[in-house]
Amino acid sequence: MAYPGKEIVNPVIGQQIRFLKTADETCGQLLEMEATYRSRSREPKPHYHPQQEEYFMVMDGQLNVRLNGTVRKLRRGDRLLIPRNTVHSMWNEQDEKAVVIWQVRPALQTEYMLETAAGLASDGKTDGAGMPTLLQRVLLARRFTSVFRLASPSFLWQRILFALLAPVSYLAGYRPVYRQYLD
Repeated sequence: MAYPGKEIVNPVIGQQIRFLKTADETCGQLLEMEATYRSRSREPKPHYHPQQEEYFMVMDGQLNVRLNGTVRKLRRGDRLLIPRNTVHSMWNEQDEKAVVIWQVRPALQTEYMLETAAGLASDGKTDGAGMPTLLQRVLLARRFTSVFRLASPSFLWQRILFALLAPVSYLAGYRPVYRQYLD
């Protein structure tokens, strides 16, 4: 469970997160984090948040942002609001690390999703792009559909495919969250 000061690391995509304000503290209204992107970090899969907006303020370094297919650079002092349902991805292609303050409104279950993703990556249960196996992805996508959706395939196809594969995922021993990653 996230708490102020807790740090998690996703070594595959090169991101470290320190929780500043959690959903529990803000009655679910806000999740605030300090995110550090290592130099030459990987671009995650384009995604969107159907019920949340995100706000970023670059504290140090530079960050690449792909918004609806267009890439732009954010530099120290730059701020960016990403409205809900906006396809995006962020990464650091520079030689120095980048540090941002990252706010998510409302918080919903984002903390659990981030902790689970970082845990899976740390345990070597993702591919080189930080994506878990398809069967694991199925359960994550179903559990966190209100906070995170991949941009492709379409959400309708994801729902159909994931509904068909969810029983197989459970039978294979996968779970949507793992207690050890939330502690």
